[in-house]
Amino acid sequence: MSMATGLLEPRLARLGPKARLALGAGLGAAAALGQAPWGLWPVTLLALAALYGVFRITRTLRQGLWAGWAAGTGYFLVSLNWIIEPFLVDVARHGWMAPFALMLMGAGMGLFWAIGWAWARGIGGGALAWIAAGVLTEALRGWLFTGFPWAQVGHIWIDTGLLGWASLGGALLLSGATLMGAVAMWHVLDARRIPGALGLTALAGALVAGPMLTPAPEVAPDAPQVRLVQPNAPQDQKWDPDHIRTFFTRQLDYTAADAPPDLIVWPETSVPSLLNQAAGALGAVQDAARGVPVVLGIQRLDGLRLYNSMILMDGQGDLAALYDKHHLVPFGEYIPFGDRLGRLGISGLAAQAGHGYSSGPGPQVIEVPGIGTALPLICYEGVFARALRGAPGRADFLLLITNDAWFGQASGPYQHVAQARLRSVEQGLPMIRVANTGVSAMINAAGQITAQIGLGEAAWIDAPLPPPAPPTLYARMGDGPLVLLLLALGLGLSLRHRAGGKGPVL
Repeated sequence: MSMATGLLEPRLARLGPKARLALGAGLGAAAALGQAPWGLWPVTLLALAALYGVFRITRTLRQGLWAGWAAGTGYFLVSLNWIIEPFLVDVARHGWMAPFALMLMGAGMGLFWAIGWAWARGIGGGALAWIAAGVLTEALRGWLFTGFPWAQVGHIWIDTGLLGWASLGGALLLSGATLMGAVAMWHVLDARRIPGALGLTALAGALVAGPMLTPAPEVAPDAPQVRLVQPNAPQDQKWDPDHIRTFFTRQLDYTAADAPPDLIVWPETSVPSLLNQAAGALGAVQDAARGVPVVLGIQRLDGLRLYNSMILMDGQGDLAALYDKHHLVPFGEYIPFGDRLGRLGISGLAAQAGHGYSSGPGPQVIEVPGIGTALPLICYEGVFARALRGAPGRADFLLLITNDAWFGQASGPYQHVAQARLRSVEQGLPMIRVANTGVSAMINAAGQITAQIGLGEAAWIDAPLPPPAPPTLYARMGDGPLVLLLLALGLGLSLRHRAGGKGPVL
């Protein structure tokens, strides 16, 4: 058992258990301020550095578990504050649930940090254990119970030069860099200046070198022109019979405006009719498009199953491609095990009874006439890197439609578009991103937004489609190599600890 050393560590060690938990929660909340839209990544580094100091004074698995849970809960309460927004669409009916939903989400996500800190303490503590545990629990959070990799600590770098490194190791590599930077910062604050200075110098070098890893391919003068159509329909009005025609007509007007582009894209569920009953609505879209292919978000029925879909209409108004969303939001778009519950007589939860969406067959690539091949994504699917890597082939661009009105006006929409930029860098592919309301954007293969319609704006914009870059290392390898490396590191630290290795590693 190591004794507290340095300048700050002895002071932290004198704190009582309740004070440590309160400090951990407060520092976790501060660490979230590096996420969009705030972008205060130096605050995140400082807060995580102090949290590493809190971790260092834990002496048992139980202490690590509680300290990690407090820190994680504080972090997710702030970074996921937008989770209350869906409950505020109908305040009279669902508003009372909002604070409970936020608390449950924050505390539930905090369990991942709790597990990570306890594991890191169990294999001997120290910087390497804490970093490995932090990255591995981020990976676990992206997979367990269908996954929720939102607000990873590595996302604080999306608007900085470090984003380029995602082409090598994805969001997990960025998270590892964040935790290594925090450890270096702690060494500086706690008077271990030489190792701390070396670590921060390496981080600064990575910030400078990052853009060199992902040079943006030049857009050709004859690049296809894509029209992004954003109707700006507030969620409480989107399906209101008094407003449905207003938003649909607005999209038709934007589609018919000025000279025709090469492709027109509408957002998620932008057609107010089921595909099975939408002949009149689609005919109006065809007339407004004037022979230009159109991508539309629409719902459809297949028997008693309801799907959240994207369709491509060619220049003649024929259905050229159909994609059904396959990665659905648990409890938002479907009830887990709903079909099985339906067989037990709980029919209100069963997808086939028309309650909630059914999942599509999986990722696919579609051919867009005159443009190239697209990998379609609908809303939530854009936060999962594996949804892109699971496609049957490499596309020329990513095509994401979404309804970000669910996320409110504060932080959710900005975090969502930030993750879209990350997906482009990971794959080396441009992205067409069209939202019901903000932020609709054209994103190049370097993750740069080349054209956009802001949050809360009703507008359209024509933008050239950037070219793809060569396949990145991450596009070829995914998270596997980094996860295996960290698991091997954890195993080595565990064996060392069991063999009686003295003191934590770093």
